[in-house]
Amino acid sequence: MADEFAKGLAIFMGAGLAWLTLAGWYRTPSFEGSGVQLVAEAPEPSTVYGTIGVVLMDVMAWFAVIGALTFWVVIPLFEQARASYDERGS
Repeated sequence: MADEFAKGLAIFMGAGLAWLTLAGWYRTPSFEGSGVQLVAEAPEPSTVYGTIGVVLMDVMAWFAVIGALTFWVVIPLFEQARASYDERGS
């Protein structure tokens, strides 16, 4: 179980850091008194790299959530169900 927790934490931290970096670049219009940072609407990208950055930002946000939940909830749930099924079948 500790292995799954470590993997989920690594995914959550890595993808969260990537999202935080990209959101700082693309979703922060100004650091001076705008009041909205990291969650503002992303501007329309004018280059291919800007488009990749905006898409990657959304992918990293979902990967952080789904990846962590997979290792913290789904995999332990299946392992517990398999152990219960094997115990019942013996």
